[in-house]
Amino acid sequence: MQMDRNQLADFLRRSRERLRPQEVGLPAGPRRRTPGLRREEVSQLAGMSADYYMRLEQARSPQPSPQILASLAHALRLTEDERDHLYLLAGHRPPAGRLAGDHVRPGLLYLLDQLHGTPAHITNDLGDLLAHNTMAEALLGCICSVREEDRNFIWRWFTDPTIRSIYPPEELDELGRTYVADLRASMVRRGNDAVSTRLVARLREVSSEFAALWDLHEVAVNRRSRVRVDHPAIGPIELECETLLSPAEDQRLTIFTPPPGTSNIDHLSLLRVLGHDDFTPAAPGRR
Repeated sequence: MQMDRNQLADFLRRSRERLRPQEVGLPAGPRRRTPGLRREEVSQLAGMSADYYMRLEQARSPQPSPQILASLAHALRLTEDERDHLYLLAGHRPPAGRLAGDHVRPGLLYLLDQLHGTPAHITNDLGDLLAHNTMAEALLGCICSVREEDRNFIWRWFTDPTIRSIYPPEELDELGRTYVADLRASMVRRGNDAVSTRLVARLREVSSEFAALWDLHEVAVNRRSRVRVDHPAIGPIELECETLLSPAEDQRLTIFTPPPGTSNIDHLSLLRVLGHDDFTPAAPGRR
């Protein structure tokens, strides 16, 4: 990402001019000629030198650090959208938004409820199952019967051998590496918070396979577009995966659809009729 000095300077100036002194606890004063705040006042509120801030507004400064941008966003009372705009103009990725957590976003839950004939589920970015429909349970199994703290697809993948039984043997190693690389990306995006750190520690303790993969330090967001499953009732089926993300990317609605023009649509129709009786739980090909 490149810094846009001219646009950054213009945005800072206009944000400063829109802010009234009383909004930041400063007296307006009877002789104030500058609309909004003065440059010196912004620099004081942000904890930086007035000269450096002046060079920012004059498009003459070096690239500001994320710490400086955070101080400026606070000093100028920017909204979350304005803060993100500030970071992007300065050539930095904006901070992660507020996590939705385990409370499923109403919009995602509404979409899930409309998908009666299509497998779909909602997970968080660490692989915890938050919600699913009956078709997803019929396709991939149900982990609802296990303890709440174990309703995590990555945990089950590395601790329950039966989870892998429906996937092609030649794809198991790659799936495991994909899960671990995606988990590391999520953990860093979360700032190594307590929840993700605890999950990784548990996995390292119980699975030497996971520990070895984690030590490779591979990072890759899981963007698998298809999943292949050898279903015990309907046989092999290949489905495309479409994932919708929450704004902070910590909740994912994944929809499994048959590729156009293939026999998989018939298999999915058969699955809808058979239901999910006596099916061993399994982790999904994409989380």
